[in-house]
Amino acid sequence: MIGVIVPVHNEEAFLDDCIESLLVAALHEGLGNEEVQVLLVLDACTDNSLQIAQAYGVRTLTCNHRNVGQSRAHGAEHLLAAGARWLAFTDADSIVPRSWLADQLKFNVDAVCGLVQVIDWSEHPLAVRERYDAHYRIVEGHRHIHGANLGVSSTAYLDAGGFRALPTHEDVQLIADLERSGANIMWTATNRVITSARKDCRCREGFGDFLQSLAE
Repeated sequence: MIGVIVPVHNEEAFLDDCIESLLVAALHEGLGNEEVQVLLVLDACTDNSLQIAQAYGVRTLTCNHRNVGQSRAHGAEHLLAAGARWLAFTDADSIVPRSWLADQLKFNVDAVCGLVQVIDWSEHPLAVRERYDAHYRIVEGHRHIHGANLGVSSTAYLDAGGFRALPTHEDVQLIADLERSGANIMWTATNRVITSARKDCRCREGFGDFLQSLAE
């Protein structure tokens, strides 16, 4: 079984698109009809995120961690207990490509670090996009790390100790722990995930704050 974990904190504006893309990816012919379980970890949500998730019939967990690292770990723990052999992670304001899961598995490695793509830059001045494009390397072997586009085998995840309860950079820490444990990591540009460039971001010091720093 393949498990997909999505941490959610008041994401009603983005959640439909995220879930729909995941359900499409779960049916990709490259998966050979293997079961895919999508799990949304609703962390301190006060909006309609839970109702939206339930309408799609995906699995949900509710919690009050207020910590993205702990939420990802919480979801991983549940899917590992359900028998997941592979864990894929994205964010609630992101849209995965149809071949997202199939692409991760075809590399036959311990972990896959993919890239993200911003389509809507309307909240930022042109200079932010230009500085971002100058920094971002869309090549095989890149070293960018995004919790919105990450996959890892269950064995490698457990060997590395899983996500730590960090309020930010939990994805960077997991990759560092995977590297220390000797995991074989694929850094690919082939399965980019569309993500939001919104200023009203949920995670301080995360992707949204990085974009805003480019305007300074």
